[in-house]
Amino acid sequence: MMKTVEASRTPLRGAQVWPLSVAAYRALGEAGLIPENTELLYGFVYTKMSKSPFHSFLAMRLARLLQAILPVGYLVRTEQPVTCADSEPEPDVAVVQGEEADFWDDHPTTAELVIEVCVTSHEFDRSKLPAYAAAGVKEVWLVLAPEKQIEVHRRPGGVGYAEQSVVGLGDRVVSAALPALAVDVSALFAK
Repeated sequence: MMKTVEASRTPLRGAQVWPLSVAAYRALGEAGLIPENTELLYGFVYTKMSKSPFHSFLAMRLARLLQAILPVGYLVRTEQPVTCADSEPEPDVAVVQGEEADFWDDHPTTAELVIEVCVTSHEFDRSKLPAYAAAGVKEVWLVLAPEKQIEVHRRPGGVGYAEQSVVGLGDRVVSAALPALAVDVSALFAK
């Protein structure tokens, strides 16, 4: 009998697991020993999920909205790494302070805002919150696509966020990290 994809991600009880550092993960990736479609979370390599058209649509719409309001000195990065202590997640959308040239040699180590679009990956994307909080990411939005809601996490602390809220259809969310960004949830999910 074949193992399911989920079962193959979970180490077997008693198995020796060797967590990777960010440097080792990058070196193995550059050597072609780790597939490109992965993320490092808490020292372990995870295969990224494929993206549905709805997921891609929402990520592109949010990136476009952000690009339109950002002041000079901030960048919108899509599906690019943010280097945390023992993780290198690739959020769907991130706003970082700096210029393109600032990231020639290194990925950003924090962000003003990270957005993860969750169509079927709610728990996996929530599992990234401690890494983002430890890296000082000021605000994280989990866009819960099936529910047509945005879960907002603010005020990072050592292991998570002190403030959480959920907004839905008919609501408007204003970013605390980027006050010029206000999203009407109904408009976000409109065709």
